[in-house]
Amino acid sequence: MVNDLHKSYGPTPAVRGISFRVNKGEIFGMIGPDGAGKTTTFQILAGVMEPTSGAAEIFGQPARSMRSQTGYLTQTFSLYPDLSVKENIRYIGDLRRVPGHEIAERGQRYLEMFDMDRFADRLAGQLSGGMKQKLALACALVPQPRVLLLDEPTTGVDPVSRREFWDALAHLSADGLTILVATPYLDEAERCHTVALTHEGQIQLVGSPDQLRKTQQAKRLELTTADIQKTEKLLTGMSGPDRDILDVQRFGDRLDLLAREPDKAQQIVEEELHKAGVPFDEIRVDEPTLENTFVTTLRNLGQEPHAKPFPRRHNHSHLRGQTAIGAGDLVKMFGSFKAVNNVNLEIKYGEVYGLLGANGAGKTTTIKMLCGLVEPTHGQIQLAGESGRVRSADVRMRLGYMSQKFSLYDDLSIRENLNFFAGVYGVPEDEREEKLQWVLSFSGLEGRENQITRSLPGGWKQRVAFGAAIMHEPTVLFLDEPTSGVDPLARRAFWSMINELADAGSAILVTTHYLEESEQCNRLGMMVAGELVAEGRPGQIKAEQKDRLIEFVVDQPQRASDLLKKDMDSWRVSLFGDRLHVITDDRNNEQTVRQKLEDGGINVVSAREARFSMEDVFISVVAQAQQRHLEEVSTATR
Repeated sequence: MVNDLHKSYGPTPAVRGISFRVNKGEIFGMIGPDGAGKTTTFQILAGVMEPTSGAAEIFGQPARSMRSQTGYLTQTFSLYPDLSVKENIRYIGDLRRVPGHEIAERGQRYLEMFDMDRFADRLAGQLSGGMKQKLALACALVPQPRVLLLDEPTTGVDPVSRREFWDALAHLSADGLTILVATPYLDEAERCHTVALTHEGQIQLVGSPDQLRKTQQAKRLELTTADIQKTEKLLTGMSGPDRDILDVQRFGDRLDLLAREPDKAQQIVEEELHKAGVPFDEIRVDEPTLENTFVTTLRNLGQEPHAKPFPRRHNHSHLRGQTAIGAGDLVKMFGSFKAVNNVNLEIKYGEVYGLLGANGAGKTTTIKMLCGLVEPTHGQIQLAGESGRVRSADVRMRLGYMSQKFSLYDDLSIRENLNFFAGVYGVPEDEREEKLQWVLSFSGLEGRENQITRSLPGGWKQRVAFGAAIMHEPTVLFLDEPTSGVDPLARRAFWSMINELADAGSAILVTTHYLEESEQCNRLGMMVAGELVAEGRPGQIKAEQKDRLIEFVVDQPQRASDLLKKDMDSWRVSLFGDRLHVITDDRNNEQTVRQKLEDGGINVVSAREARFSMEDVFISVVAQAQQRHLEEVSTATR
């Protein structure tokens, strides 16, 4: 229980009167922008620091005195890279004074639960991001805490590993472990029993995901049109908090509109589009998302970012329609390992292309080959209008690149970083100060240009890094997980700028682990084991799914999930709080699944056909591609 919690750092308040209660066995999610007070609250609950005033209690005792019964995963990895998986677990167990035989028994149990037991002797430094997080979770669980605090545990973790991580949390919750999670990902907030929206050290909304969505008292209209740019401009001019259309959000092949009276709004939209001669395919009415709730709440608090207009000096619109990035039969070998296998793609100027894949799928290697950082083993590359000389200085000056790892210098100030990159990219002297001031405005850091970069929260660092990558107005832009750890309102500002660059003619290749965000791209490509296995517009890829997605509400969700996974592919079943998403096929249709649940003593409260999310599609495509790959390998070795 947290009651009227306050924490100040000198004259600066970080937490201002937070109160909430978490029930035993509950997953409680905290969402909010950078600086909302989430990490400070977690540090107080973990007993790392004392509050300025107020109470933070765990099972009726002060949080500081319950440290031995509290597990805490910080935002940064707390593992020892030179120790093996088993050695990390043993070290943490010894540190927390767990008897040796219990460390071994519990460690093995959690490694098996997280499908990590076969990596027990691998060095932690050689694990993928998702595997590191699962190991960190196993280490936190070995002392058998009664409460688990997770501060943005899946930032930078691929979608497959994220789903596995959350499946593990659901199991632990069902076994009675109380879990508090801070996350910038709203699809993860959907998996919590209760969610608190925090802002500037205060809780603004709290309730179940369904209750928070209902606070909107509005519906979401999905408008599919071939002329996104013109339609967005027209409808944005008609939107506002007191208008029939409350909000307009742009995606790769559609617009999402928020309206209190959907029928009236649909009629107005259709009339305006007909008047303007803008063709559209359909308008669908659906429920608002948690992101709609989050953004609307922060806007009502005056948190809408208002960056200065980008000081554009160059227009690349004459290049639209030409090939900006091309790959023909691209292969990359590392010894005998084929990291990229015959990839073919073509990205036009003015297009935003999303490259998706689990960790190790070959995305980053592909990007490094495409932008000339790594030589391909075989294949042809076309970049910024050039073939065969993509590593030349002339081509490099036309590129922008934001790497997966934070790409600025921590020991330099923000201004020094921006001046350095302006020099590297050849930004003319007379443009530099104007561009620098724009980056500060976009990042929300005006007046703080002399602050040392390492002191910035992760989301703000990402904004500065993005600004540094586009100051020279590149014709081709590579963005490797640009919004990792960025809150939804800031993410909208990112994508507004990305779309502005694309509308002006730039070609943009993006990778992201946040699959709701991937729908902002015009086209998507999905990689598995070095191969491009699916490609198309977001709506097209969803429409091509032959299976159906059924959402079940049941009285024993975790038990229902475990029951169905016994004789169904595990990727077909996913748990979201009290709701179960099941991807059905010919063998397991809705009626068959319902019967299995009822025969297992589980009461089905309701069942309805739902639309595939991009995560559902991605998990399905990846799982089926991996199955085909295993079958091909098995056939080849017979």
